[in-house]
Amino acid sequence: MIKNVTIIGINFYPEDTAIGLYSTGMAKHFQNESCNVNVVTGFPYYPAWKISEEYRFKKRYLEENIDGITIYRYKQYVPKKPTFISRIFHLLDFTFGSIRNVFKIDRTDLIIVIVPFTSSLLLGTLLRYLKGGKLWVHVQDFEFDAASQAGLSNGQGSRLRKGIFNMLFKLEKFLFSKVDGASTISFAMLKKLRAKTGLTDDRLLYFPNWVDPSEINPNQARPHDYFNKDKFNILYSGNIGEKQDWQLFVDFVKRLDTKLFNVVLVGDGAKREWVREEMSNLTNIQYHPPVPFEDLNDLLCGADLHILFQKAEVIDSVMPSKLLGMFASGVPSLVTGNKESEVASIFEKSQCGYYDSTGEIYPLIDFANKLQRDLSYKEELGLNARRFIIKNFSSQEILNAYSSEIESLFSSP
Repeated sequence: MIKNVTIIGINFYPEDTAIGLYSTGMAKHFQNESCNVNVVTGFPYYPAWKISEEYRFKKRYLEENIDGITIYRYKQYVPKKPTFISRIFHLLDFTFGSIRNVFKIDRTDLIIVIVPFTSSLLLGTLLRYLKGGKLWVHVQDFEFDAASQAGLSNGQGSRLRKGIFNMLFKLEKFLFSKVDGASTISFAMLKKLRAKTGLTDDRLLYFPNWVDPSEINPNQARPHDYFNKDKFNILYSGNIGEKQDWQLFVDFVKRLDTKLFNVVLVGDGAKREWVREEMSNLTNIQYHPPVPFEDLNDLLCGADLHILFQKAEVIDSVMPSKLLGMFASGVPSLVTGNKESEVASIFEKSQCGYYDSTGEIYPLIDFANKLQRDLSYKEELGLNARRFIIKNFSSQEILNAYSSEIESLFSSP
């Protein structure tokens, strides 16, 4: 029976976006199931890529107890401008710096390592050696695959980088082969995980990210002051990172009718300064840093259209976490990406908006114009989105099923 759970991963509370949000939710769920929960993690830094002000001057090693969860933090190196090499140092510093925190864990029955940061499996393997227990990996993303797809291995020194990637993939395969069980957030990633771990299907779980429909609920939203009540408001809220096609975003904004449309960009990330500079002469767009989680419902539900422009060369095998909130808000979405992406099939199933894989700008403008003219059509797509997310990605059902299935696997020989 699982009584003591240790979660290892760099992203955790108070980060309230992306992986940190879900790792925190997982920890709270096990704690609510009467487990003793320990977390080995880093200092909060995402998506701004700098240690948050609240933690900036704290000691390098920090122990906290938040709502009954014991948290062991290491203040990892965070690059100001993330590059291929600086991300490697970022990854390694967290991994080796956290070894000291692993020794602080008294007992554990289940060790859950959150990937990306495959090297964190070294910490999980060490803890299993010291204290026993089952070693579980939960994959949010395959960071080495993502880096390759995004082109981080190209350019000057590409031969060296290719050699580094080959070494990293071998290390990844070795570490994955040592786990007792694994889960990931999409069926496409399960296939990849099966190949990397060599695990049979009875040791693999589908565990998607989730949304709490009571927290993102249009019936409880208030008007948000970022929006113009006299215009059609288009929102991007999330990480301003490498996977998104920001040139397409800028071209899209330039071609919108400024008398009809107001574009709001909310977020932070590695491409923030480039995007802000490109937008500096545009009059129909405004930029804001990330809002507190308690304001997120008002922000997401107050838009008329959500947008997410992903690079076509990045074949996303996941449902991006930002899409969960977008769908739950009851607002239609306009998304671009690779036609082989799992998101493309989700749009086909949900009928919640428009997914484009052509890379052409005019279909995007046409769709925005159609919604602006036909508000009943906009409402229909928004209702489809919320119904789909409640049926397939509601938090309580997903978390209950996950812990129940792990308990079942844990007790089997």
